Amino acid sequence: MKLNQIINLHKGLTPFVVIGLMSYYENFSLPAWVYLSLHGTYGILWLLKEKIFPDPYFKEEINIITAITGFIFLGSYWVAPFILISADKVVPNAIIASSISLNIIGVFLHFASDSQKYFTLKVNKQLIDDGFFKNIRNTNYLGEILIYLSFAMLSMSYIPFIILVLFFFIVFLPRMLKKDRSLSKYNNFEKYKNNSGLIFPKLNE
Repeated sequence: MKLNQIINLHKGLTPFVVIGLMSYYENFSLPAWVYLSLHGTYGILWLLKEKIFPDPYFKEEINIITAITGFIFLGSYWVAPFILISADKVVPNAIIASSISLNIIGVFLHFASDSQKYFTLKVNKQLIDDGFFKNIRNTNYLGEILIYLSFAMLSMSYIPFIILVLFFFIVFLPRMLKKDRSLSKYNNFEKYKNNSGLIFPKLNE
């Protein structure tokens, strides 16, 4: 079994999970529909991304225990729609609008930077220090964090924010640091590192 199979299963099930929650709790409010639109569409886009420019890291083999643990861990992302829909949260229009804007920005950064990385490395294995990666070494992770931040905002609960923080320190940060160690083999990496931020832009004069 491969890691990407577990991730793809989670992403693909997300719209059905949200629809299921809406039906079970008979909550077809505007916030519920907006959440379905945002998170459900993100799941579909992820599956398209896997077909067009997949991440080779997710092709690694994993055992059944890791697969089950990973799926449960990913399933914690469904806490946000559960809270929103089951509690029939009243979400201010300003929060709805902000979450949509944040989601759009996150999707743009996440998928566009992943696309640049995939097609650049397909042509030439090199240090990518331009475009989306000029001032940020992990633009794709920044985009993904913004996406899940938008879901957390829409839930109107602090719990999804805690889950996102845990994901950052358990999954995102270790992978970003591992990437830095891998890129250190390039002669110009130190200069690039000094001129760019790990996950937030480093604006140079």
